[in-house]
Amino acid sequence: MLVSVLNGFAIGFLLFILAVGLSIVFGMMDVLNLAHGALFLGGAYLGATFAGSWGGFLAALGLAAVGGLAAGALLSLMTEPLRRRSHLDQALLTLGVAFVVAELLIIAFGDDPLSVSAPPALDGSVSVLGATYPAYRLVLIGVGAVLALAVYLVVERTRVGALVRATVADREMVATLGIDNRLVKAAVFAVGSLLAATAGVLGGPIYGARPGLDATVLILALVVVVIGGLGSVRGALVGALVIGQVDTLGRVLLPELASFVLFAALALVLVLRPRGLFGSPASVSTR
Repeated sequence: MLVSVLNGFAIGFLLFILAVGLSIVFGMMDVLNLAHGALFLGGAYLGATFAGSWGGFLAALGLAAVGGLAAGALLSLMTEPLRRRSHLDQALLTLGVAFVVAELLIIAFGDDPLSVSAPPALDGSVSVLGATYPAYRLVLIGVGAVLALAVYLVVERTRVGALVRATVADREMVATLGIDNRLVKAAVFAVGSLLAATAGVLGGPIYGARPGLDATVLILALVVVVIGGLGSVRGALVGALVIGQVDTLGRVLLPELASFVLFAALALVLVLRPRGLFGSPASVSTR
């Protein structure tokens, strides 16, 4: 049971790294980005290509970060003309981008699932309260916790975070101060995409890299966002940890009903808290 709980934390923190960018872009910038899972898959394939050594793993993280920033800026530019249109238009555009990226990855890497090696010294196991557990997953828990704290502090305690919140609350007021709110949106989009791509590299040793993984993680990320509340960093963290535990324990205790248990948890939260656990009435709060 201890191993399953730890697995739930590892998956939960990985989902947080993936979902927090989606939550902020949708909840604060009001853009539904369904290409988020494709960015994760791209990061996973980078991990499969370069991982195996510390140099390769760090190179994969660096390339994922640069590629994620560029992809986010491009997606922001593509969705800007649709800002005053419905979310359906944004969803169709970004879903089309996701299909194109997924097909390009299949052309580049093939249809076969690829395994991703953990960096040396993290590819073994350690003893935790008498149980044997992969060292890489323990490190992933620590990395996820540090990133969660960093994202929260940036959004809540810095001038950059205040600028983002002000842009959400009143774009026209920010524009009168001489700040181009399109640049703010592009920056938020780029950082969210960076997190998604690097999450793919970090998640590679757990999920591997395979066609269809983008859809799987996108669904999990959307469930996290809905449970936590749009635009909420704290909600994304709590939602990710809840889904990590529900998904992991559900596969262990009720493997035939694992998917049902996952969506039952989503339905329960929506019945009790229609805006999510930490969503505000305007769905733009970072708290």
